[in-house]
Amino acid sequence: MKLRHLLPVSAFGLLLAFPAKAVCPVCTIAVGAGLGLSRWLGVDDTVSGTWVGALLVSISIWTKDWLAKKKIVFPGATLVFFLVYVALTFVPLWLGKIIGHPYNTLWGADKLILGSAFGCVIFYASAKLYEFLKKKNGGHAHFKLEKVVLPVSAIAVLSVIFYFITR
Repeated sequence: MKLRHLLPVSAFGLLLAFPAKAVCPVCTIAVGAGLGLSRWLGVDDTVSGTWVGALLVSISIWTKDWLAKKKIVFPGATLVFFLVYVALTFVPLWLGKIIGHPYNTLWGADKLILGSAFGCVIFYASAKLYEFLKKKNGGHAHFKLEKVVLPVSAIAVLSVIFYFITR
């Protein structure tokens, strides 16, 4: 099967995968789209990294939830998936010499890795904040799509902060 045939099939598969507990597919797709857009626009690697980190956390949680529905559950699953996705993301970038340039650093760290670390923490914290707020509100969201708006907004704000820092 050619790549151009595989993409629509993959996209259709993502549309069918709607229910998820911690982080929804819409959020994952929004983060992925934000990453693609920032790289296409030539945005600084620190800003792009925030979206990479958010995507890594999102897809790790999504994978754990999907496997849990298939009755495949084990302790530390989210962390294991996260580490696998981190390796699958950063090892090829390192081998391809996309990360690790001595002049592409901020605060002594590679910009893409630094942004990713911040993106991971902020995305995870905002997803947990949503769960906390929902619990405090009797198990209901405060508004439609709050589950998507909260984490994506947090990553967008972080992106703007890094934009001004690296400008």
